[in-house]
Amino acid sequence: MATSADIHEDAGVESFASDGYRFDVIDVPAVDGSSTGQTCVLLHGFPEDRHCWDAVAPALAGAGYRVLAPDLRGYSAGARPVSRRAYTLSRLAGDVLALADAAGVKRFHVVGHDWGAALAWYLAGHHPRRVISVGALSVPHPEAFLRALVSSSQAVRSWYMVVFQLPGLPELALSRRGGRAMRAALLRTGLDPASADRYASRAADRAAMRGPLNWYRALPFGLRDRTARIDVPALFLWSDGDRFISRAAAELCGRYVDAPYRFEVLRGASHWLPEEKPEQVAELLIEHFARVAN
Repeated sequence: MATSADIHEDAGVESFASDGYRFDVIDVPAVDGSSTGQTCVLLHGFPEDRHCWDAVAPALAGAGYRVLAPDLRGYSAGARPVSRRAYTLSRLAGDVLALADAAGVKRFHVVGHDWGAALAWYLAGHHPRRVISVGALSVPHPEAFLRALVSSSQAVRSWYMVVFQLPGLPELALSRRGGRAMRAALLRTGLDPASADRYASRAADRAAMRGPLNWYRALPFGLRDRTARIDVPALFLWSDGDRFISRAAAELCGRYVDAPYRFEVLRGASHWLPEEKPEQVAELLIEHFARVAN
């Protein structure tokens, strides 16, 4: 059971507590005079951190939304459990709900990229009373992803998920040459150099990579806890230059949403939408939030 404490500042870093761990979070207030009274929670993916939203959050705040962007479990220095079972989607969702509770937010828009998208779908499916709407970048509803594994090229694109199940070896491979091996891989898939440098700096520390990799290693423990169908308004953004997610998986996503649904393809973009296309992402999210309000 997740527990929470009020968000507070400690040496200039805002944080909150969940499940006995402490998480770092960026809390951006809505711009004065334009507040909608609503909050959006932004969830990063692998191997990102809360700063992947740095160019998106100001536009959302400027449109009147309070923005909460945490470093998730395994990424925050104070929240790195060793056990793989500590990284199931249900436990990760508990951390997000603890953040909302600590911030005094009953209902919120949830937006995620990559693994953050999978977590956003889970939250919307299992906690619809807390979620106003869901926005997912790059990764479709998990059931669409699973179906695409056996009906398209998705299994080939996801080969690394199998490799990441191995103990120790992925940490060793990603930390090679002080993280430069990961940096090179990120650049090849379209990430900008500055972001690649930031994420590769974490890879240089094998211990710091264990938590992020444990999101993948926890997959076998969550097989019976499948993501439910979605009954809240949903926006899914996918890019046709994404090397990790097939078009088939993206196009299957809408089958698992029973509420108003919008699917947008960002042409020519890579997998790294928050960093590469922040203006377009923010614009589409603001439009999505406004439709929900109306």
